Amino acid sequence: MDDNDHGESPVVGLLLAAGGGRRLGGRPKALLPHHGRPLVEHAARALREGGCERVFVVLGAAADEVRARAALPGCVLVDNPRWASGMGSSLRAGLASLTTGQAYGAALVMLVDQPGIGPAAVARVRTAYRSPGTLAAASYGGERGHPVLFGADHWARIAADATGDQGARGYLRSHAREIVLVECGDVAEPYDIDTEEDLSHLE
Repeated sequence: MDDNDHGESPVVGLLLAAGGGRRLGGRPKALLPHHGRPLVEHAARALREGGCERVFVVLGAAADEVRARAALPGCVLVDNPRWASGMGSSLRAGLASLTTGQAYGAALVMLVDQPGIGPAAVARVRTAYRSPGTLAAASYGGERGHPVLFGADHWARIAADATGDQGARGYLRSHAREIVLVECGDVAEPYDIDTEEDLSHLE
């Protein structure tokens, strides 16, 4: 494993936090309160505490408000002006931001609306990194979920494939045999905060 010149881990965190919460009455998911703080803070902390020293956060809906209200120390904030077109645009914006400076070996991608996934699952998936050709994902009872690790060799093709709300789903499906699945069902719960009913998961 080749670390970069600064001694940081070659695995960087990439948090997709641009969604507008359409099914939540237009409440941006990044700002939903959880334990008294915006949800985006919990997700960014999970990535940092799971071993990602640098975390890139893609913002979209209410980006200025997220900047004003959320404490995101050590994070690089990336704006996605096309966030309303779906998660694919956020993934493209995030991956593009990783190629403009320091060289990283992989991106560990997490969604802002899965507060049941914490540092333990991040750390497990991160340790699956072997090279820029690595593809790995958390699994829950054998079912693939988040977080997902994309080696840098895959970024350009993932970005080209990411349209609408697809994200990397199609790419992962076509490369299923290459993905290292890391069971995380004993340390995390992969529910999403998508609807009013799901808000019961927040505290």
